[in-house]
Amino acid sequence: MKSFSFIFQYLLNPRKIGAVLPSSNYLAAKMVDSIDFRNAKYIVELGPGTGVFTDKIIKSRLQHTVVMVIESNKEFCTLLKEEYKNEKNLVIINGSAEEIDKYTKDFNIPYLDYVVSGLPFASLPKSVSSAILIKTKKLLRRNGTFITFQYTLFKKGFISHYFKHINITREYRNMPPAYVFHCSK
Repeated sequence: MKSFSFIFQYLLNPRKIGAVLPSSNYLAAKMVDSIDFRNAKYIVELGPGTGVFTDKIIKSRLQHTVVMVIESNKEFCTLLKEEYKNEKNLVIINGSAEEIDKYTKDFNIPYLDYVVSGLPFASLPKSVSSAILIKTKKLLRRNGTFITFQYTLFKKGFISHYFKHINITREYRNMPPAYVFHCSK
């Protein structure tokens, strides 16, 4: 059901979805493997889609950790709300990642330990990507990490304008293979 929904939404909005298939569990594991779940108080996920990364975050976090997911696609948001309706300390927002600062303020989140992003920066307008990265960097605590993936290294230079340190790993067991960027100030 989730895969069908993902493919259908991709066909409707290919530039916003960015991939034909949901991310693999291998990519999801690589996206969250550097998160220190014992000490993370606030995690935001941008563009969760059908929730492949969300699921790993929810299963690994401590109960008191606040997780906010921001998804612009209404159908995906409805799926996530149904899937996680019984989760405590989880905020699901149908909105734009450009408003991350507004949403964190609305829910009294003072800073972010981690931001996990499934956003397709390669297909987003530069001004939108810039706004998201500027606000994300500002909200991250001093040792916070922004984690994203891309299918090419094309956006590495662009992302490096916002984050001084970028560690890149590759996940070949995803379709297509992906690069994971662990970014910090």
